[in-house]
Amino acid sequence: MRTNGNRFPDDFKLQVVQEYLSSDISQLELKRKYNFGGNNNINNWMRKFGLSKPSEDQKELHRFMEKEIQKSSLEQSLELRIKKLEEELKREQFRTKALSTMIDIAERELKVDIRKKSGAKR
Repeated sequence: MRTNGNRFPDDFKLQVVQEYLSSDISQLELKRKYNFGGNNNINNWMRKFGLSKPSEDQKELHRFMEKEIQKSSLEQSLELRIKKLEEELKREQFRTKALSTMIDIAERELKVDIRKKSGAKR
């Protein structure tokens, strides 16, 4: 994984930092996993990329926000039902337009009034 001497490519450094930040793996475990040494490599790389390990308060806030964002099964089923109803509505609107067009063509071609006239009968 190393290039010229002890230097690592930036994509490798970023991969290690992201794994460190997104999991509960310690820096020591990552050093063993990827077989590199150095006391502050990961911390230096984090500074290089402008990243930092979130505090416990930030983690708690993130967990709370995830719970709020997650939709209940009832909400998910209602959203699915709404989607199905919207599709049915589109189909019916298309069907109505097609029937109306057919009536217009029939009235024009056959010269027969098919639609009921509005208003009171005399």
